[in-house]
Amino acid sequence: MAKRIAIIGAGPAGLMAAEVLSQYDVQVDVFEQKPSAARKFLMAGKTGLNISHAEPVEQFIGRYDQAEWLAPWIRKWDATWIQAWMKGLGIESYVGTSGRIFPIEMKAAPLLRAWLKRLVESGVKFYYRHQCLSLKEHKLEIKSLLSDQAHSQSYDAIVLACGAVSWSQLGSDGAWQNWLEADEIEPFQASNAGVEHEWSTYMQPVFGQPLKRIAAWVGDAEKSMGDIVITHYGLESGLVYKQGRALRAQQKQLQPLVLTLDLLPDVTVQELAVRLKPTKKQSLSNIWRKAGLDAAKASLARELVAKDHWNHPEQLAQQVKQLQIPLTGFRPIEEAISCAGGVRREGLSSQLQLKSNPAVFLCGEMLDWDAPTGGYLLTACFATGRAAGEGVMQYLNVAKNSP
Repeated sequence: MAKRIAIIGAGPAGLMAAEVLSQYDVQVDVFEQKPSAARKFLMAGKTGLNISHAEPVEQFIGRYDQAEWLAPWIRKWDATWIQAWMKGLGIESYVGTSGRIFPIEMKAAPLLRAWLKRLVESGVKFYYRHQCLSLKEHKLEIKSLLSDQAHSQSYDAIVLACGAVSWSQLGSDGAWQNWLEADEIEPFQASNAGVEHEWSTYMQPVFGQPLKRIAAWVGDAEKSMGDIVITHYGLESGLVYKQGRALRAQQKQLQPLVLTLDLLPDVTVQELAVRLKPTKKQSLSNIWRKAGLDAAKASLARELVAKDHWNHPEQLAQQVKQLQIPLTGFRPIEEAISCAGGVRREGLSSQLQLKSNPAVFLCGEMLDWDAPTGGYLLTACFATGRAAGEGVMQYLNVAKNSP
């Protein structure tokens, strides 16, 4: 009789685990509490599905906070592998000027449709609107959200691919944390999220405007270049997300949260001081504009630089090049693109097997790793999903199907 395996969660990690398992003589049941699969994946693809990044693999791996842990799987299922895998599903891809990898159609839906079709044809069974209520050893309590009836099922192995706790309306509600011991989980924190600063009413006219081509950093960390959008609650953008790890480190050490910006990184302090030199013929606003401080940058400088420095070009230039913004925290975790925290490495084997319950394997964003946006999140979900699938097969000692 074929071994029976349950996968909880039909996101990218769960689907990759199902793909690995479908190559063996086993029964694979995928339970998803939403009416359809991979809703967060589809949401991510609405503005163009950035599925991975083409930078050198060692540099790629260095983007993760748990680089050593993830490295073997990322090397095995890297961006080149992902592009070949997509091609096998009939989805061509390309590398953008930034190095990011996208499907040519840009959308997630065609890829997901082709992927699900292949899984179903391989014998994987999907049970939508089915919620897992509890997990004890080999046994799951599953509730049908259509009939409102629950029943218990036993499996030879179980893969948890339940996601973290951001965007819970798409399925990742974190309920699975009740199935594990508290010491097995690193508490979740918002990652790839906006940061908060309480602006004065003076800033309202520039809400929604970008600070273009600036540098940002935290403490002594390396500077990153890009754009940041001024919002009613603070600041938001991929450049802000890159500083998240360093800001969380400050938070953990109970230090004040401070983000530093260079509003004009292509100009030296000395050059800027010359440009900011006041004259009788020009207004202060005009001098600042000609120096490179557009409306958004000028407003930020007026907000954060003491007024008695405005007519002192050397002091003003120094502050424009190192503008410190005190922050009150991150946006709520519900709004975050992803989460830091999750099931700790110490509680898992090298095959992503839960040490406290060897029948259970885990993968995806529910694990304790973090990465910036840019294809890194999806790549790690794919890789850990495949690693968990292979771990299940080693645990069950099942032979692979003949070609």
